[in-house]
Amino acid sequence: MTIKVYGSKQSTCTQRVVLALHEKEIFDYELVTVDLQKGEQKRPEFLQLQPFGKIPVYQDDEVTLFESRAVVRYIAEKFPDPEGYFLYGRNLKEKALVEQWVEVESQNWNPVVETIVREEYFNPTFFGKQPNEQLVLENLLKLEKLLDIYEAHLSKSQYLAGDFYSLADLSHIPYTFYLIKYAKKGQVIASRRFVKAWFEDICALRSWQKILTNFLE
Repeated sequence: MTIKVYGSKQSTCTQRVVLALHEKEIFDYELVTVDLQKGEQKRPEFLQLQPFGKIPVYQDDEVTLFESRAVVRYIAEKFPDPEGYFLYGRNLKEKALVEQWVEVESQNWNPVVETIVREEYFNPTFFGKQPNEQLVLENLLKLEKLLDIYEAHLSKSQYLAGDFYSLADLSHIPYTFYLIKYAKKGQVIASRRFVKAWFEDICALRSWQKILTNFLE
């Protein structure tokens, strides 16, 4: 099967899709670079794939998909899990819990963390803009409240959806890594025992380490 991922190595959403492929031990894919700074995502040929002009886009012999969380769900369903992995859960209840925490990441976690990383890293690094420190502060306060909820939950559960690593955990990795390494806001994670242990655990997985080596180093 021919698999293409249209995106950028620096894009956290692209990383989410590639990470899902790695978790399925699928390494034979083509990463087609889309240069956002040159506006390639707005060119007509790309808009035929993604009419909203955003990355990533996933293609295989059967489907063309965009929206990274939809893509990783597709990957989780389509390809068999390696032994000991249950990216989408083992039954209907577990799948519902995975879905619940993927939604939490999408609707609660990502908007806050994305804003902080955009202001503290992407804007000054790639667009020459100064951070809006008031906006950063407001979102850090929101993040602190979110992290208190995560801390309470993870004190009773090894992973977000239960005792197994899933799409719910996977979806948190790229932007949280950027929050720590590039936005320099790692203290909010390090100060919470269970959140810290959870994130160190999921970042130590071989699949993410492969992305660090090939994409970010």
